[in-house]
Amino acid sequence: MAAACCGLKLGAKVPDFQLTTYDPVKDDFGTFSMQEQINNKRWTILFFYPADFTFV
Repeated sequence: MAAACCGLKLGAKVPDFQLTTYDPVKDDFGTFSMQEQINNKRWTILFFYPADFTFV
């Protein structure tokens, strides 16, 4: 397995990953799988941010 050095670039394939999620409407936990999104041919926007944008 190659080490990631530079992140992803526009148009690059995203590696498979899974995340634990929380849905406040359902008040329950679930999982998100990138492979499941690909298999279902869903568009996916990935947005990452540090902490919660709180300015200290």
